[in-house]
Amino acid sequence: MPETPEAGHATGDGPYGPLIPMPELTPDALRTAVARLAPSRIPALTQHLFEATTNAQQTQSLAPLRAFVHSWAVFVAIERHPQRAARLRELERIVDAGEEEPAEAIAEIHRIRAAAEAAIGRSGGAAPAWGPSCQSGTSYQSPIRGRRETSLLPFPATSTSS
Repeated sequence: MPETPEAGHATGDGPYGPLIPMPELTPDALRTAVARLAPSRIPALTQHLFEATTNAQQTQSLAPLRAFVHSWAVFVAIERHPQRAARLRELERIVDAGEEEPAEAIAEIHRIRAAAEAAIGRSGGAAPAWGPSCQSGTSYQSPIRGRRETSLLPFPATSTSS
């Protein structure tokens, strides 16, 4: 497969590899990773964890906590690769600005997220035996952008276990 800039952004580590190893998929490990990669996002992580915990208690379901871990694991998997993270922000800016046809940018966003999903599945941490609850049209708290958004995923989320 020929190397293209898009493919490099979606799958490449750059010349030095990731900034940190992929942490275990636990709230504490993810908080530590976010503190190293993007300390300004700690308040959003803390708020999201509070909301997930509250929702889990109210619904007597672990799904909100699973969604929390999944969304922040994807954030970390992307942010630990600075070039990939910068490219994602640029693509999101293109889509948000609405000045260009967004189809190519959205496709590349999906490739970057797919690479992050794969990293979660390959992490040395305890990979969850559940998939995210974020399907197309589902509202979620975006750790990357720091606001509620609607998923652009055109497919149901899949489990990270085999």
